[in-house]
Amino acid sequence: MRVALDATPLIGSRTGVGRYVAGLVPALTALADPPEVVLTAFTVRGAGDIEHFPGTTTSARRFPARVLQACWGRWSLPPVEWLSGRADVFHATNFVLPPARRAAGVVMVHDLSFVRHPDTVSAASLRYRDLVPRSVRRAEVVVTPTETTAAEVADYYGLHPERVLPTPLGVDPAWATATAPDAHWLGQRGLPERYLLFVGSREPRKNLPVLLRAHAALRASRPDVPPLVLAGPPGWGAGGTGPHATGDATDAVVIAGYLSDDDLPRVVAGAACLALPSRYEGFGLPALEALACGVPAVVSDLPVLREVTGGLASYVPVGDTDALAGALADALADSGDRGPAARAARRRWAAGWTWDRCAQATRAAYVQAVTG
Repeated sequence: MRVALDATPLIGSRTGVGRYVAGLVPALTALADPPEVVLTAFTVRGAGDIEHFPGTTTSARRFPARVLQACWGRWSLPPVEWLSGRADVFHATNFVLPPARRAAGVVMVHDLSFVRHPDTVSAASLRYRDLVPRSVRRAEVVVTPTETTAAEVADYYGLHPERVLPTPLGVDPAWATATAPDAHWLGQRGLPERYLLFVGSREPRKNLPVLLRAHAALRASRPDVPPLVLAGPPGWGAGGTGPHATGDATDAVVIAGYLSDDDLPRVVAGAACLALPSRYEGFGLPALEALACGVPAVVSDLPVLREVTGGLASYVPVGDTDALAGALADALADSGDRGPAARAARRRWAAGWTWDRCAQATRAAYVQAVTG
């Protein structure tokens, strides 16, 4: 089976979708009976900037993504094979499934933030309100990162549940062996020895202002509360001004910026606690990666985050500053929660989320797409 796969998310700094593609592709080629994987990209840069993975080939034309999306939003041209070459299946990894001549379509819908919380997404993501309905109609199979998201997508678009398959994401084994960095390593990167941690883009959906207010309130009553480290790309449109709105650097807030694949697991492993106060998520990979490191996680009480963390995180109502501050205080104070048994339980849970499992579920989606 020849599968063409949209590898555009691999270009540039990787956020959640890029990490999904980077985890899935090598797992697909490592299967006992792997598909033939062709990586393509929708960009004026063409295939030159796509990372090479053993067992894959690349095929792409230089063409602006926005122009392509505008065409696909109105017409059934150009067919995706014009970009990727012949394929039995085209896997759209990032919401938008192009029209095809013969390839069966599989589209990944990561979440429905663009319809559930349109005030929290960028103008580019708002275009998904028009593009995603076309994509799910074109697709033989829709895949999602969780069962929660699969049910939500099927319900919202009126799809038969058998057409929507969860392909749960994975955690690289390196997270399970990550060790906390020493003071010298942290100091070289401008990071404190003890810290709370947020990982993600600083964008409205992540609800960062609530975390910053909760952390400030906690430090006001307990000066020993460690600084908050913000790891991830700058994002956009957090709203308001000042450290309690946008996450500007202060003595209590350290902006680590985008961390490499080598540095991020170490920073997470060294955290006293990870906080993910999102208004909405399709998966919540940072929370699962924290559990893989054995680190306590405080997350919003969302069904998808309960699914991903398996009851092993602390859950707080969305937007409740006082509850978030209390949960962070409990995570810092409860030595049992950071003991060997608790850490081992978190690691065991996270170990069940593998890219091999994701690849097997994805290949099943390809087979269903081809055979009907």
